[in-house]
Amino acid sequence: MSVVSAITVIVPATTANLGPGFDCIGAALKLYNEFKFTRQEGGLTIHVTGTEAQRVQTDESNLLYQAFVKFYQYIEQTPPTVKIEIKLGVPLARGLGSSATAIVGGLVAANQLEGTPMSQSQVMELAIAMEGHPDNVVPALLGGCRLAASSGAAWEICDVPWHQDIVPVVAIPNFELSTSEARGVLPTQVSRADAIFNTAHLGLLLRGLETGNGQWLKTALQDRLHQPYRKALIPGYDALNIAAISAGAYGMVISGAGPTLLALANKLHSKAVEAAMLAAWQEKGITAEVQSLSLDTQGAKSF
Repeated sequence: MSVVSAITVIVPATTANLGPGFDCIGAALKLYNEFKFTRQEGGLTIHVTGTEAQRVQTDESNLLYQAFVKFYQYIEQTPPTVKIEIKLGVPLARGLGSSATAIVGGLVAANQLEGTPMSQSQVMELAIAMEGHPDNVVPALLGGCRLAASSGAAWEICDVPWHQDIVPVVAIPNFELSTSEARGVLPTQVSRADAIFNTAHLGLLLRGLETGNGQWLKTALQDRLHQPYRKALIPGYDALNIAAISAGAYGMVISGAGPTLLALANKLHSKAVEAAMLAAWQEKGITAEVQSLSLDTQGAKSF
């Protein structure tokens, strides 16, 4: 193993759940945070650039640094003092996996700095343990669309084929929704009927994503476990849903914990869906950024 003096890690944003796949499925998107770690003498320094840079902690409470330290705790070594440079491209607290980029970025950077003593699967397991669930960190690390299932002792990760004609359209509002608040509105128990509903719809979602079958996707994107409770936290949700579907989207879901909303559409309708979702939020007096993205298939990259 060769120890290096500096490493840069680029980690994609993610969209989790995709409707019925609550806490188990997510996809990496071509929107990125970049993290550079450089060994240095003295104490920790963190410099942040990009939108909302002033809101990022620049001391030891920074999540990226906490993940970095967690790696060294795991291999039972003292972490080196470092300079960290962060370039933000993923909006904070919007349901696009910003915390997952920090966790993955810190772990991957530490592993690379130390000459990769941990395998990718070990890094993944540590990332899941830090995040608490796999839906964001797994695609952030590996890229693509991924389904994660626990075997008890470990995680099994399944690559989910994504048809090239399916376009993710994200509508990112200028307000935040914390994951803890979004989880706080969820019931502690669900009915057998709702559990069966989601099981069937997740199965259909996997086939719809693989084949690009629009009719399957229109049905598959429905959910009963989290979205009926969370949508009340997102002003204009119903209006955007109607607008997106009227413009040709297969359906609309909450991206992660929200408040970003995700529509899936084919290439022919994606621009119309963008315009319709933006207009629907503008009518509610909400400023938003709406854009069509594509899947990142590489995941975290380091150099």
